[in-house]
Amino acid sequence: MILSKLRWWALPSLLAFSYLPHAYGQSPQPTNLPAVRQIIVPDEDRFTPFAITVRVGQPVVWINNDTDDHTVVSNDIFNTAGHRGINVLLKANGGKFVLVFRHAGMFPFYCRFHSMLDADSQPKAPGPDGGIQDSNGNFGTPMNGVITVVGDD
Repeated sequence: MILSKLRWWALPSLLAFSYLPHAYGQSPQPTNLPAVRQIIVPDEDRFTPFAITVRVGQPVVWINNDTDDHTVVSNDIFNTAGHRGINVLLKANGGKFVLVFRHAGMFPFYCRFHSMLDADSQPKAPGPDGGIQDSNGNFGTPMNGVITVVGDD
């Protein structure tokens, strides 16, 4: 009996309290979620775009649209934005990885499979030719990128 009266009383009170901010010209605070930035691996061995700038709290998603697996590895020698020790596999054909940066700094990253240098400081990748080379013998750049994280000023 008391429980049924409590239920009858609680619902109108809950509705009245939820209306109070609107009655005084206040509205609920909108959630200003930052837009997600994307870094895509197209159907080739590179990250695009190579460099992006994001704000603290803004998520970044890597998406692998290539038919080969790739990785996202943090270059901790130069990393000042946190997330040290990242070494994530991006599976072929749609693999994804998301990071949200909590403080300002630089986040250089690379693909472990496609960013090694040979004895002549030329980029190489696993394979029969031992390098990232076009048909003319020109070497490409290692598969890497950088994220600049800026604070809320």
